[in-house]
Amino acid sequence: MIERYSRPEMVSIWSPATKFKIWFEIEAHACDAMADIGVIPRENADAVWKAKDVEFDVARIDEIEAVTKHDVIAFLTHLAEHIGSDEARFVHQGMTSSDVLDTCFNVQLVRAADILIEGVKGLMAALKKRALEHKMTLRVGRSHGIHAEPTTMGLTFARFYAEMDRNLLRMNTARAEVATGAISGAVGTFANIDPAVEEHVCKQLGLTPEPISTQVIPRDRHAAFFAALGVVSSSIENIAIEIRHMQRTEVLEGAEFFSMGQKGSSAMPHKKNPVLTENLTGLARLVRMAVIPAMENVAMWHERDISHSSVERNIGPDSTITLDFALARMTAVVDKMLIFPENMLDNMNKFPGLVMSQRVLLALTQAGVSRETAYSLVQRNALQVWEYRKDFRELLLGDPEVVAALGVEAINEKFDMSYHTKHVNTIFKRVFG
Repeated sequence: MIERYSRPEMVSIWSPATKFKIWFEIEAHACDAMADIGVIPRENADAVWKAKDVEFDVARIDEIEAVTKHDVIAFLTHLAEHIGSDEARFVHQGMTSSDVLDTCFNVQLVRAADILIEGVKGLMAALKKRALEHKMTLRVGRSHGIHAEPTTMGLTFARFYAEMDRNLLRMNTARAEVATGAISGAVGTFANIDPAVEEHVCKQLGLTPEPISTQVIPRDRHAAFFAALGVVSSSIENIAIEIRHMQRTEVLEGAEFFSMGQKGSSAMPHKKNPVLTENLTGLARLVRMAVIPAMENVAMWHERDISHSSVERNIGPDSTITLDFALARMTAVVDKMLIFPENMLDNMNKFPGLVMSQRVLLALTQAGVSRETAYSLVQRNALQVWEYRKDFRELLLGDPEVVAALGVEAINEKFDMSYHTKHVNTIFKRVFG
């Protein structure tokens, strides 16, 4: 991923130096386990650990790979250059390249998941803070982009919080599912390596042994992992779209923070554009772009092929780095977001009283008017609000049929805004406990 959308901690997980360090640990722990069960001499296993503080030379490994055309062999050759060819002769015994590659990949995904999980928690904290801050801040709810009924800004933030809480569960599940390792040898039969080696290596790396690995770890695990990332990115876009709509000039109920010295347009000095949330919409597409290839990686020929390999070398770093950046950016946007309660009320009153139409409809039916007649009575008055911007309540009070059915006091009572906030505390208790 390009540096513009990257954060150092996540990037370091996918660096060649980190990868080779994990490869080394897999090989060294495997040698320890083989020495413990008497398969190789203990002194050879101990000799491997002489390289534990080595900074593996990426350029040298690339140079060897240019000849061998095999990355794991190139690494093993370079490792032998550090510890000696005789000492290294038992390294990788009974193992196959996928044992190293797949186990390493899952270690990286688990480490990436840990960062992403913290990112989700950070965003949830920001959403909760703003939800509590604006629990009773009235704004109009919209369906199809059209005024519907009153809601609150706090409920808007609360529903995003609840969505991210579900994503937290998804990420924890995805992390657990991908936290497996395999040291089972060619086609996964343990023909030339004891299962105890796999158990030891996995324990040392914080993984669980793959129950049956063929020659690779099954890719349905990875498909679920990248699908979870895709859902999280879609939730980020869901929040971003809402903020973008709120920042539209004719709405302006909320907006991204505009920092000192920031410029909105090279041509129009007045512009304050929602560039961060627009950027997040784009980044979400990049994360989701990995989901279909990850799904397609599940199907392989027989016990293994490497059709998945080139895909994962790209989507592993790109998806996790992008989502990490997106979570951090969205958290900052929510935390610093500007809220304009006065504009919310102004918007709701652009069509005076119209958002109370359902309350009047229900009152008429409860007063004995058929639903069809009640709907017609309410709609004929509501349409005048649309067309002439008249006050809905005044229209109803001037409609003899409505007054005859409800009475003046009952009509006025239906315009009490507190009706729409009376259960906010109940909803908040469900969401936040």
